[in-house]
Amino acid sequence: MKKLITLFLALTTFAHAQEPIDEYYTPEEMAASRMMLIKMHGATNHLFLMADKFEYRDVPGGALAWEAKGWYGGDHEKLYIKSEAEFGFAEDEFHEGDFEAGYSRAISPFFDFQAGIKQDFSEGPKRTYGTIGVMGLAPYWFEIDGNLEVSNKGDIAANFEVEYELLLTQRMILQPIVELNFQFQDVPELELGSGLSKLEAGLRLRYEIEREFAPYIGVHWHQSFGRTADYHRAEGEGTGDVSVVAGVRLWY
Repeated sequence: MKKLITLFLALTTFAHAQEPIDEYYTPEEMAASRMMLIKMHGATNHLFLMADKFEYRDVPGGALAWEAKGWYGGDHEKLYIKSEAEFGFAEDEFHEGDFEAGYSRAISPFFDFQAGIKQDFSEGPKRTYGTIGVMGLAPYWFEIDGNLEVSNKGDIAANFEVEYELLLTQRMILQPIVELNFQFQDVPELELGSGLSKLEAGLRLRYEIEREFAPYIGVHWHQSFGRTADYHRAEGEGTGDVSVVAGVRLWY
């Protein structure tokens, strides 16, 4: 019965927020009702998983690429995971790939601070990174994700990604994405040069059959710069390409 009374007070507080309801109940009763209201409408943990990109890229030999993320927690604190990779069918290996896990905490209504550990699993020497960064929603609805990384070999890098969703209709959405990668020193064994090392950009048009399931088509472009491009040329590799992509966006 006590729980029913407390629930009634919580609902009454919500329904009559503009009335001086504190005048009719004791401070203890009001504190209990407010705590129940917070628990019912905010102080809960949730699980979220999304494959923002899961696509085939029309590069020579073909490639499968994904960019996924997820978290478990509440409004203020979360445990998160991220993964990004491209697997080349012709070479039967990952051109690039990584997995990251860490802790996220809200620092404003629209931005989280994140700190974690990232492991790469691409071809060549492997690195483990400590990462810190921010992720959130900037003014005019731009989604921002920026990170600073330090590897177990002392390599320092930074990356910055911005994307935007333009609603053509309630279900058809155009999504431009730009990502910049920077190196603070040369890393010859990874074919990375200091400065701006790589730029990736894409434009994807998806149709949300359901909000959780949206096939899309688009184009993806990447270009290496500076010493990074020089390393690729020395290995007889290209410094950039444009590919048509087709895939699906999923979330749970």
